[in-house]
Amino acid sequence: MNKNSPHDVAEFDYVIVGAGSAGCVLANRLSADGRHSVLLLEAGPKDSNVWIHIPLGYGRLFKDKRVNWMYQTEPEPGLGGRQVFQPRGKVLGGSSSINGLLYVRGQHEDYDRWRQLGNIGWGFDDVLPYFKKAENQIRGADQYHGTGGPLSVSDWRHHDPLSEAFVKAAVEAGIPYNPDFNGATQEGAGFFQTTTRRGRRASSAFCYLRPARGRGNLRIETDALAQRIKFEGQRARSIEYRQNGVTRSARARREILLSSGAYNSPQLLQLSGVGPADLLKQHGIDVVLDAAGVGRDLQDHLQVRLVMRCAQKVTLNDIVASPLRSALAGAQYAAFRKGTLTIAAGTSGAFFKTSPRLATPDIQIHFIPFSTDKMGEKLHAFSGFTASVCQLRPESRGSLKIRSADPAAPPEIRINYLATETDRAAFIDGIRILRDILARPALKPFVVSEAYPGPDKVSDEDILDFCRKTGSTVYHPTSTCRMGNDPLAVVDQRLRVRGIEGLRVVDASVMPDLMSGNTNAPTIMIAEKGSDMILEDAH
Repeated sequence: MNKNSPHDVAEFDYVIVGAGSAGCVLANRLSADGRHSVLLLEAGPKDSNVWIHIPLGYGRLFKDKRVNWMYQTEPEPGLGGRQVFQPRGKVLGGSSSINGLLYVRGQHEDYDRWRQLGNIGWGFDDVLPYFKKAENQIRGADQYHGTGGPLSVSDWRHHDPLSEAFVKAAVEAGIPYNPDFNGATQEGAGFFQTTTRRGRRASSAFCYLRPARGRGNLRIETDALAQRIKFEGQRARSIEYRQNGVTRSARARREILLSSGAYNSPQLLQLSGVGPADLLKQHGIDVVLDAAGVGRDLQDHLQVRLVMRCAQKVTLNDIVASPLRSALAGAQYAAFRKGTLTIAAGTSGAFFKTSPRLATPDIQIHFIPFSTDKMGEKLHAFSGFTASVCQLRPESRGSLKIRSADPAAPPEIRINYLATETDRAAFIDGIRILRDILARPALKPFVVSEAYPGPDKVSDEDILDFCRKTGSTVYHPTSTCRMGNDPLAVVDQRLRVRGIEGLRVVDASVMPDLMSGNTNAPTIMIAEKGSDMILEDAH
């Protein structure tokens, strides 16, 4: 990495804060033609940890503070006052370096809803070209998919009878088979595709940053914590960051681009004087812009996991418990990049409606051939597998606020899971439908019994109590700097911070609302589209 001396004020056309799913895309696209100088700042280290590149390695990184912000929510009222762990990537590639690798775009209707909210240019027909531009789809190009893009999208490289049985059981329960959750429709049961290339993780750092890192007009600085944005009047001019104990400054001739995610982007805005005035004054921060929407409307997907005892020793639990089988799995991966070490955070799954009155699915099921009490912790000693229920469009809204003027202090995160009757009912109905799937003939040879919550938990009250005691995040925070035209919108439809010049937010925080699926692919799409907007406005 290039270094500037502590006393330099380096100057670039664009300064990008955060080398995650979006920031790596921006760094690649904005530096591609050689006309613009670009600085990319990342608070974490290089992506050299070996577990980043092995798909199943996400279990090892879940609570590794070397590459993870390790955030926690405040006590959640809807979850019995429990705090919920919020892992976020703090490394080149950001959360795309530690996530569960699923490639899910969401429903066409999600983007059409964004457009209907007044965000012109963000309907499905508008964003599809950017999904295709990003993608290198292993199955080839078609109406919905692209090839030749940086982001490798692959099929799972392991034959698993349990995952196949789940899909068959879902079809037996009346859910249609769907070979492509990212095609004409999302609804149905099938297998997830993953952001992998030949059995290795395809993070945004691997796909976008590595091909660009040799460019003379791109500087990448790691272990560089952005502390605040400096303004001249209402124009963002420079970033102050701390690296190796030294405070440095980088000036942007054109624009500063925040790509630090749904937690760190609003945090940096608030630290810099852009946010709710009362909050900023409380912490002694001069108000540059009273923007009440910064940090509001936080949304996330909750998941509730059902654990089944398996009748056959075909689960990852069994492989990990056997030194010989573990060694064979390691050898298989080393030689062929196949096998159990390629397991993502969902192998097969389903999208379905809990009610016929709904236009589109409101529940996503993630199926995985292993089980544990908590993700990132030791697997169960018994043969077990997991199927989790995730409500796709929660009504519950939360907030993110700084706790102090210290940039290193973790923010206050409140998500308000299960705050509405709609959200609670969706989980009760979703779990009932999932139980129906798990009881179907295709899974009979594999099921001994339901370990959690257990067959005695049958009433609505029992199921909801289980949700409150065990529900956790699916790691999809969004919407804290949301795009729109209303008074609480933080950015406009070109991702420019409203009321400020020379400053954009380009990451999951700009989503007008939470989309119906996993957030990595849509965040990369946002950065692809944002890159075009930035370059258009540069002319």
